[in-house]
Amino acid sequence: MKITVVGAGGNVGATVALTIAQRDFAKQVVCIDLERKEGDKTFYPAKGRALDQWQTSPIHGFDTHVVGGSDYDATKDSDICVITAGVPRRPGMSRDDLLSINANIVDSVSRELVKHSPNTIIIVVSNPLDIMTYVAWKASGLPANRVMGMAGILDTARYRAFLAEELQVSPKDIQALILGGHGDTMVPLPRYTTVSGIPVTQLISEEKLNAIIERAKVGGGELVGLMGTSAWYAPGAAAAQMAEAIALDQNRIFPCAAWLTGQFGLKDLYVGVPVKLGKGGIKEIIEVELNDAEQALLNNSANAVREGLTDLERIMKG
Repeated sequence: MKITVVGAGGNVGATVALTIAQRDFAKQVVCIDLERKEGDKTFYPAKGRALDQWQTSPIHGFDTHVVGGSDYDATKDSDICVITAGVPRRPGMSRDDLLSINANIVDSVSRELVKHSPNTIIIVVSNPLDIMTYVAWKASGLPANRVMGMAGILDTARYRAFLAEELQVSPKDIQALILGGHGDTMVPLPRYTTVSGIPVTQLISEEKLNAIIERAKVGGGELVGLMGTSAWYAPGAAAAQMAEAIALDQNRIFPCAAWLTGQFGLKDLYVGVPVKLGKGGIKEIIEVELNDAEQALLNNSANAVREGLTDLERIMKG
């Protein structure tokens, strides 16, 4: 099993690579990123991070060989490719600027990956997530079940962590589901949230639950406010968990950004829904029953994703 991580010179990509290595289910992890020039010096972030990670193998006890560089030839015949490449939104940068820059990066990366690994599966982590997953799918030419976005696992993890803290229980005992686009319009589903099978609504007041849901929705922003940059440990771990489910054919049920063709009354867009992940990528999109209020929230979230796609088309044509 060979897995490539693009953008591995950055924090998210480096975390994906190290988490995969520590879980020890892959033969090799290839870390790819651009070289960086400063004056007359050239630095190789992905190669350096990969070497540093490989040197932890005797300590952590894993056999997965971590290598790095900037040449896509090293990615040849990768079974899974994780794309974390892109830029964060900086002061003075418009949403259009961010869309344009990251779409061009993800488009180029996707084409390079499939050129060297035509049978690969792509997991997108770059933001804005749902739109960048669409860009990767179009650029790669791969079947939709082999291109997916990481968002729901991260959003659900934040939601579960906050609940565990409030309820003073193990986060391992909390199961939850979040649908919709990655961002403020995501749709947590309290009806599908349980603690060892007990509905969470029996264990916490509606007021506190709603507060936790709102905190989960802006979980990324909270971390940016604390650190001055985006999160990387949880996003990286979430992408690694998806790769593991595919590599080991675990048939895990996860919320992921998937291409919809009528499920939940939605089609022709990538948005977060429950899927079965295993060999070959997305084996099945699982439709859960939604009440009218939940469906309305999901429709609203899907509309926000569509607006982003419309903006992207306008920018690219312009």
